Amino acid sequence: MTRTLPLFPLGTVLFPAGPLALRIFEPRYVDMVGRCMREGSGFAVVLLVEGAEAGGGSLTTAAIGTEARIVDFDRLEDGLLGLTCVGQGRLRIVRAWREEDGLNVGEVADLEADPVQRVPEDCAHLPAELRRLYADLGPLYERVPPSWDDATWIGNRLAELAPLEPALKQGLLEMTDPLERLRFLAPLVTLGSRAFNA
Repeated sequence: MTRTLPLFPLGTVLFPAGPLALRIFEPRYVDMVGRCMREGSGFAVVLLVEGAEAGGGSLTTAAIGTEARIVDFDRLEDGLLGLTCVGQGRLRIVRAWREEDGLNVGEVADLEADPVQRVPEDCAHLPAELRRLYADLGPLYERVPPSWDDATWIGNRLAELAPLEPALKQGLLEMTDPLERLRFLAPLVTLGSRAFNA
């Protein structure tokens, strides 16, 4: 079963339950925000592979993204619209097109959520490292209630904080085994946790 969502191409990857702060200035996205607020709906954040985030030129995105829900908004000092969003479930873009106002829209299929699993013994150090990082993350992460025993939640938070190229983060988003994601990240945390974006 598919549904239609606005597409928001970005140079970053949004993970389920992860926070996202946006500054909106293009009319097509201001209109999109208004529609989402009226309908109580979300939009799909997809990694921009080729093209520019702003403007109306051609672009290519990843096929897998995450639905974002707006949880707060504010008018910023520079006059732009500031949004705070939280990632929901992952989705696959089945078909995409551009509407007359320039907004990218997609027919999307929701993907099955990762199963809830306990953190395995060989990754037992990861929750403690994430707790240490969490203490310094600031107000954006107040919207992200912790789930310290869930391997999926731990892996998603470490993946979004890890100093990795967007293409690698996209690969982590697309993994369907949360333990595989954790085990990929475990050596990075062990060897270089100070490099994380805390």
